[in-house]
Amino acid sequence: MLNKIVVALAATMGLGVMMSSAAQARPELVEVSGEYAPGTIVVRTHERRLYLILESGHAMRYPVGVGKAAKQWAGTTKIDGKYLNPAWSPPSEVKRDKPGMPDVIAGGSPRNPMGVAAMTLAGGEYAIHGTNVPNSVGGYVSYGCIRMLNADITDLYQRVSVGTTVTVTH
Repeated sequence: MLNKIVVALAATMGLGVMMSSAAQARPELVEVSGEYAPGTIVVRTHERRLYLILESGHAMRYPVGVGKAAKQWAGTTKIDGKYLNPAWSPPSEVKRDKPGMPDVIAGGSPRNPMGVAAMTLAGGEYAIHGTNVPNSVGGYVSYGCIRMLNADITDLYQRVSVGTTVTVTH
Protein backbone atom coordinates (compact mmCIF):
# COMPACT_ATOMS: atom_id res chain seq x y z
CA MET A 1 0.00 0.00 0.00
CA LEU A 2 1.26 3.42 -0.79
CA ASN A 3 -1.04 5.25 1.61
CA LYS A 4 0.83 8.05 3.26
CA ILE A 5 0.49 9.33 6.74
CA VAL A 6 0.83 13.07 6.83
CA VAL A 7 1.71 14.43 10.21
CA ALA A 8 0.64 18.02 10.81
CA LEU A 9 3.65 18.76 12.97
CA ALA A 10 6.22 17.93 10.31
CA ALA A 11 8.96 19.79 12.14
CA THR A 12 8.82 17.23 14.95
CA MET A 13 8.55 14.22 12.68
CA GLY A 14 12.24 13.66 11.97
CA LEU A 15 11.75 11.71 8.75
CA GLY A 16 14.68 9.43 8.06
CA VAL A 17 16.65 10.76 11.01
CA MET A 18 17.32 8.46 13.91
CA MET A 19 16.14 9.88 17.19
CA SER A 20 19.05 11.08 19.27
CA SER A 21 17.48 9.57 22.36
CA ALA A 22 14.83 7.05 21.33
CA ALA A 23 15.00 5.40 24.72
CA GLN A 24 13.62 8.59 26.29
CA ALA A 25 10.91 9.29 23.69
CA ARG A 26 7.29 8.98 24.70
CA PRO A 27 4.28 8.25 22.57
CA GLU A 28 2.81 11.39 21.05
CA LEU A 29 -0.69 12.27 19.97
CA VAL A 30 -0.36 13.56 16.40
CA GLU A 31 -2.68 14.58 13.58
CA VAL A 32 -2.79 12.27 10.56
CA SER A 33 -4.58 11.97 7.28
CA GLY A 34 -4.89 8.90 5.17
CA GLU A 35 -7.13 6.01 4.36
CA TYR A 36 -6.56 3.91 7.46
CA ALA A 37 -9.48 2.97 9.67
CA PRO A 38 -9.42 3.84 13.36
CA GLY A 39 -7.80 1.02 15.34
CA THR A 40 -5.30 0.18 12.59
CA ILE A 41 -1.59 -0.02 13.43
CA VAL A 42 0.64 1.49 10.74
CA VAL A 43 4.42 0.98 10.86
CA ARG A 44 6.47 3.33 8.68
CA THR A 45 9.81 1.51 8.43
CA HIS A 46 11.73 4.44 6.96
CA GLU A 47 10.54 6.69 9.81
CA ARG A 48 11.05 4.02 12.47
CA ARG A 49 7.65 4.96 13.87
CA LEU A 50 4.48 3.05 14.68
CA TYR A 51 1.11 4.82 14.48
CA LEU A 52 -2.07 3.63 16.17
CA ILE A 53 -4.82 5.34 14.18
CA LEU A 54 -7.46 6.90 16.43
CA GLU A 55 -10.73 8.65 15.68
CA SER A 56 -10.95 12.14 14.19
CA GLY A 57 -7.68 12.22 12.22
CA HIS A 58 -5.40 11.54 15.16
CA ALA A 59 -2.91 8.80 16.01
CA MET A 60 -0.62 7.77 18.82
CA ARG A 61 2.93 7.76 17.46
CA TYR A 62 5.63 5.57 19.01
CA PRO A 63 9.34 5.20 18.20
CA VAL A 64 10.28 1.67 17.09
CA GLY A 65 13.23 -0.41 15.99
CA VAL A 66 12.64 -2.17 12.66
CA GLY A 67 14.23 -4.80 10.44
CA LYS A 68 17.80 -4.54 9.23
CA ALA A 69 18.18 -3.70 5.52
CA ALA A 70 17.89 -7.27 4.25
CA LYS A 71 15.28 -8.26 6.86
CA GLN A 72 12.54 -5.70 6.23
CA TRP A 73 9.11 -6.61 4.92
CA ALA A 74 5.98 -4.72 3.97
CA GLY A 75 2.35 -5.72 3.83
CA THR A 76 -0.82 -6.04 5.84
CA THR A 77 -1.52 -8.64 8.49
CA LYS A 78 -3.35 -8.95 11.81
CA ILE A 79 -2.37 -9.45 15.43
CA ASP A 80 -2.99 -13.13 16.12
CA GLY A 81 -1.78 -13.38 19.74
CA LYS A 82 -0.99 -11.23 22.78
CA TYR A 83 1.47 -12.36 25.47
CA LEU A 84 2.84 -10.87 28.68
CA ASN A 85 6.43 -11.80 29.63
CA PRO A 86 6.60 -14.32 26.79
CA ALA A 87 9.25 -16.97 26.45
CA TRP A 88 11.06 -16.71 23.11
CA SER A 89 12.20 -19.37 20.68
CA PRO A 90 14.52 -17.99 18.01
CA PRO A 91 13.16 -18.40 14.47
CA SER A 92 15.12 -20.71 12.16
CA GLU A 93 16.86 -17.76 10.44
CA VAL A 94 18.17 -16.45 13.76
CA LYS A 95 19.33 -19.94 14.81
CA ARG A 96 21.11 -20.32 11.48
CA ASP A 97 22.98 -17.02 12.02
CA LYS A 98 23.59 -17.67 15.72
CA PRO A 99 23.78 -21.46 16.19
CA GLY A 100 24.87 -21.21 19.83
CA MET A 101 21.65 -19.49 20.85
CA PRO A 102 19.44 -21.53 23.21
CA ASP A 103 16.24 -23.04 21.80
CA VAL A 104 14.13 -21.13 24.34
CA ILE A 105 14.79 -18.05 26.45
CA ALA A 106 12.44 -17.76 29.42
CA GLY A 107 10.08 -14.84 29.79
CA GLY A 108 11.40 -12.25 32.21
CA SER A 109 15.03 -13.09 31.43
CA PRO A 110 17.20 -10.04 30.67
CA ARG A 111 18.43 -12.01 27.61
CA ASN A 112 14.90 -12.38 26.23
CA PRO A 113 14.52 -10.00 23.25
CA MET A 114 10.72 -9.80 23.62
CA GLY A 115 10.74 -7.55 26.68
CA VAL A 116 7.61 -7.34 28.83
CA ALA A 117 5.04 -8.10 26.11
CA ALA A 118 4.62 -9.31 22.55
CA MET A 119 1.87 -9.32 19.97
CA THR A 120 2.45 -11.91 17.27
CA LEU A 121 1.54 -11.22 13.66
CA ALA A 122 -0.30 -13.69 11.44
CA GLY A 123 1.48 -15.29 8.51
CA GLY A 124 5.08 -15.29 9.67
CA GLU A 125 7.53 -15.31 12.53
CA TYR A 126 7.18 -11.61 13.32
CA ALA A 127 5.88 -9.71 16.34
CA ILE A 128 5.48 -6.25 17.75
CA HIS A 129 7.29 -6.55 21.07
CA GLY A 130 9.14 -4.81 23.86
CA THR A 131 12.89 -4.92 24.38
CA ASN A 132 15.42 -5.23 27.17
CA VAL A 133 17.83 -3.13 25.05
CA PRO A 134 16.11 0.28 24.96
CA ASN A 135 18.91 1.96 22.98
CA SER A 136 18.02 -0.28 20.02
CA VAL A 137 14.68 1.49 19.57
CA GLY A 138 14.96 3.95 16.71
CA GLY A 139 17.33 1.82 14.65
CA TYR A 140 17.40 -0.83 11.93
CA VAL A 141 18.05 -3.68 14.35
CA SER A 142 15.82 -6.73 13.99
CA TYR A 143 15.12 -9.73 11.78
CA GLY A 144 11.81 -8.12 10.82
CA CYS A 145 10.08 -7.66 14.16
CA ILE A 146 8.89 -4.27 15.35
CA ARG A 147 10.72 -3.42 18.58
CA MET A 148 9.28 -0.98 21.14
CA LEU A 149 10.28 0.39 24.52
CA ASN A 150 8.75 -1.73 27.29
CA ALA A 151 6.60 1.21 28.50
CA ASP A 152 5.35 1.74 24.93
CA ILE A 153 4.48 -1.90 24.22
CA THR A 154 2.62 -1.95 27.54
CA ASP A 155 0.60 1.11 26.44
CA LEU A 156 -0.11 -0.25 22.94
CA TYR A 157 -0.92 -3.74 24.30
CA GLN A 158 -3.73 -2.23 26.38
CA ARG A 159 -5.15 -0.29 23.41
CA VAL A 160 -5.44 -3.09 20.82
CA SER A 161 -6.82 -6.60 20.59
CA VAL A 162 -6.28 -9.82 18.69
CA GLY A 163 -7.53 -9.20 15.14
CA THR A 164 -6.17 -5.63 14.93
CA THR A 165 -4.97 -4.82 11.40
CA VAL A 166 -1.26 -4.05 11.08
CA THR A 167 0.14 -2.42 7.92
CA VAL A 168 3.91 -2.14 7.46
CA THR A 169 5.23 0.18 4.76
CA HIS A 170 8.75 1.12 3.70
